[in-house]
Amino acid sequence: MLLLPPTPEQRIHTKKIFNESENVERDLEEIKQWLREQPHLPDSWDDSRLLTFLRGCRFSLPQCKKKLEMYFTVRSTMPELFSNRNIANPGLQEVLDVADGAVLPHLTPDCGRVSIIRAARPHFETPTPSEFFKLVFMIGDLRLELEEFGVPFDVYILDAGFPWFGHFLKVSPFLFRKAFICIQEAYPVVIKEVHIVNANSFIDFAISSIKPFLNESLRNAIHVHRNVETLYDFVPRDILPEEYGGSGGKLTDLKQSWIRELEKSTQWFEEQEDIKASIKSTSFWSGFFGL
Repeated sequence: MLLLPPTPEQRIHTKKIFNESENVERDLEEIKQWLREQPHLPDSWDDSRLLTFLRGCRFSLPQCKKKLEMYFTVRSTMPELFSNRNIANPGLQEVLDVADGAVLPHLTPDCGRVSIIRAARPHFETPTPSEFFKLVFMIGDLRLELEEFGVPFDVYILDAGFPWFGHFLKVSPFLFRKAFICIQEAYPVVIKEVHIVNANSFIDFAISSIKPFLNESLRNAIHVHRNVETLYDFVPRDILPEEYGGSGGKLTDLKQSWIRELEKSTQWFEEQEDIKASIKSTSFWSGFFGL
């Protein structure tokens, strides 16, 4: 199974975190009605994904509406991240060729979902940076449906054990800014921890470069590890892939499972091309930066 659901005991725990009550259907209907009333937003969307937004927003209807507003807006204003999302496209294939990553199937004991990414080999040409972030958000969109009961928070593991600095310098600050707007303001995700493993001396420069784009919560979530051993203090070793000393399967096999899911979802991504806010990109960016 691509993503294992919480156990019944964990489900009791997560429902408390989500503030989920017997009024789920009522809240879902209110969000659907609100969408129908917004002339610039889609009239309808998948119930399962809307429910994931509600859970991610702890069933705060104002917060959920705010997230959905931004989610459909970035689809319109950031076409380099949210259009032409066919996994067979050459740009996305270039990313898959040089990066091994997956959302891990097992939850942590406190119900967190762990994702991990590393280079597939030490040396490679830099793929188009926007295609990398596009793939990240494609997987995020799949999870909006696949996380059937929701997860209260996410943990990300970034393996810096390769010559990454030259690739990092090729990502424009504006693209980083766009990506973190999506992560922090458009998706219903709570990031508990970001672990950078096998880090070298350049990592402090990289973190300081992107910190202006991060909110305080995300800045405080970053942990740097010189090796993998200290990661086990935060993430149970047994749920990690075999490449990281765990028993959670091979990362390369998990990656292939996600590729198959992306291929299966080709039609859904195609249908989403027009499911977005009616807003001009220039208006959005002028308003966002107060210009």
